[in-house]
Amino acid sequence: MSRKEETVFDIAFYESVLRRDPSYVDVVELLGGLYTKAGRIADGLKMDRKLVRLQPDNSTAHYNLACSLALCKRPADALRSLAHAITIGYDDAGWMEEDPDLEPIRERPEFAILLALVRKAEKA
Repeated sequence: MSRKEETVFDIAFYESVLRRDPSYVDVVELLGGLYTKAGRIADGLKMDRKLVRLQPDNSTAHYNLACSLALCKRPADALRSLAHAITIGYDDAGWMEEDPDLEPIRERPEFAILLALVRKAEKA
């Protein structure tokens, strides 16, 4: 089975699990990543939004939402979500700098400010 076939199989499997339990947090998170990996950015965004609703204090969920918003060419919303992720505890400056999903907002001055905040928190 090829990687693409595996991803399609995994998506179908997790979708069936989610139909039985729409609030299964781990499955929502997995599907968000799988959809994005498969190029289904809008579906990934839906899962990221759902995860944020299910876990409003999860900084990684807000970070992933920022990534999906950036990929959907919604830079203002992406930066807002990223700022919120940092406010509630997201602290991986190294990944922020390298994450390809954030490429669409990386050159914005607001991104540099947020990155500086995370670096400062890392040093503290």
